[in-house]
Amino acid sequence: MTRPSRTLRFFAVIGALSTAVVVLVLLTVSVRCTCGGPGVPARTVLEIDFERPFLEHAADDPVARALGGGGPTVDDLVAALERARTDDRVVGLVAHVGGAGSGFARTQELRDAIAGFRAGGKFAVAFSETFGEFGPGNQGYYLATAFDEIWLQPSGDVGLNGLMMQGSFYRGTLDKLEVGVRMDHRHEYKNALNTYTERAYTPAHREASQAVLSSMFDQFVADIAEGRKLAPEAVRTLIDRGPFLGPEAHEEGLVDRLGYRDEVMAAVKERAGAGAELLWHDRYLDRAGRPHTRGTRIAVVYGIGPVARGKSSFDPLFREATMGSETVAGALRAAIDDPEVKAIVFRVDSPGGSYVASDTIWRETVRAKQAGKPLIVSMGNVAGSGGYFVAMHATKIVAQPGTITGSIGVLGGKMLTRQLFERLGVTYDSINSSANSDFFSENHDYSAGGWQRFQGWLDRVYLDFTSKVAEGRGLPIEKVREVAKGRIWTGADAKQLGLVDELGGWPVALRLAREAAGLAADADIELKVYPEEKGLLGALLGGGDGDNSEAVAADVQVAIGLAEELRPVAAELRALGLGPGAHGAVSTPPVALGD
Repeated sequence: MTRPSRTLRFFAVIGALSTAVVVLVLLTVSVRCTCGGPGVPARTVLEIDFERPFLEHAADDPVARALGGGGPTVDDLVAALERARTDDRVVGLVAHVGGAGSGFARTQELRDAIAGFRAGGKFAVAFSETFGEFGPGNQGYYLATAFDEIWLQPSGDVGLNGLMMQGSFYRGTLDKLEVGVRMDHRHEYKNALNTYTERAYTPAHREASQAVLSSMFDQFVADIAEGRKLAPEAVRTLIDRGPFLGPEAHEEGLVDRLGYRDEVMAAVKERAGAGAELLWHDRYLDRAGRPHTRGTRIAVVYGIGPVARGKSSFDPLFREATMGSETVAGALRAAIDDPEVKAIVFRVDSPGGSYVASDTIWRETVRAKQAGKPLIVSMGNVAGSGGYFVAMHATKIVAQPGTITGSIGVLGGKMLTRQLFERLGVTYDSINSSANSDFFSENHDYSAGGWQRFQGWLDRVYLDFTSKVAEGRGLPIEKVREVAKGRIWTGADAKQLGLVDELGGWPVALRLAREAAGLAADADIELKVYPEEKGLLGALLGGGDGDNSEAVAADVQVAIGLAEELRPVAAELRALGLGPGAHGAVSTPPVALGD
């Protein structure tokens, strides 16, 4: 294969740059020209597509959204259904539900939003082609039971077969590869370590996992029983007999009607009345306007994804967010410093991560209380380890019954890979300046003194974590040590243990925020997200981070996402001798201190 000429490559690069400019212009226009347009029909049926997984919150990254990184969000759905509940133009709701889900606690949040909508006296119909196609459909069916009517395509199934937790263990693989695991934890329930050191559940791992599964299954059964008007024991018996073919599910009362999409929509429109029109829930929200836009200001800050130092980010390919300490701590500072803000709602959905980053965010939650700004934490699917660390000093903590909570513990260490690479013919030699130069090296085991030093680090983090939980939650340290040890709990169990104050989602968090701010239960409020969204043009042209660190509230760098997309173009420019780092550039080998 011949390589294209430099001339052809040049024009290809220019074309790519021109395309990028056009995309920027179109995105800017789309962001800025959103005024006008159709209104909400006089008889509207909201339509929701639950086949797409719901994110907690869309990152302020228009480029990522344009590349497919956006999608429906929990906060938008909750806002749309709350707005629609009292909107006389909206008469009902129809949703396309499948077998997949967005996590157990998030599904409970969605069920709560649907229940709130129905409380306004409006109907809600769920339709599914299948709840799992010869596969599990538990979560999708669980969501569907929040509706007053469930339709199933005749060829579909109901994969209602119970819940299962399954762990993966890589000790056997690591042994075969001759990779040593030099890690430790605090304490026996910090079970992430077992993935690398064990071949099966330890007694502590099994105990904690079984307790979580049992709690979730009890919630699962109770909610399905309530939704389908069945006795809980009858639901347990049905689940033991599952999964079900469509006609069987209909006979057992698990679904109300069998039919195809066109039949569902015809029935929905007949139920809604003459002239009824369908409208996607997000389009409705755009046209009708979000609730809570006027009144006493309550700040909203999102802490989504693994905790890391630096800025928050969003990966549009894997649809995964990272909770950056710089961004989230800056957002909290901005809310604290805003005299208009009377309370803060901090939405957390995180499995944990960096201890230092978690501590940076924790400090701002302390400062909020010192400044007289009540801080209410609302938990999503998971608030474990670092995700609980950032929440533990809140004025009040709210979790769904199925939220994975706690994991008050720590783990760390390193993998020893020297033998693996030596088998592949790679050998190592080193020159050290100091006794502990190889402390972090994966080619060297800890020395006796180094291992002792590492154990001291684990002890220090665990003591700090448990002490801050005791202080933040107002619990005796002995009680905290009993429920800590790295153990996870469901939100329901965490409430019994004093780690959580109330069960629920956004509506509960807003009620507590009003109460903490001294507002009436029906007081008008303005929900303002921090950091403020800049949009594409603002991110590209809005300047830097201010004149100094005191001026930094927090901003998600949209330009970074764009830079990644243009990186191949930049490489081509360098290859053509038209950019920095081209022919004649002098480079030096990287130096990493401590390796």
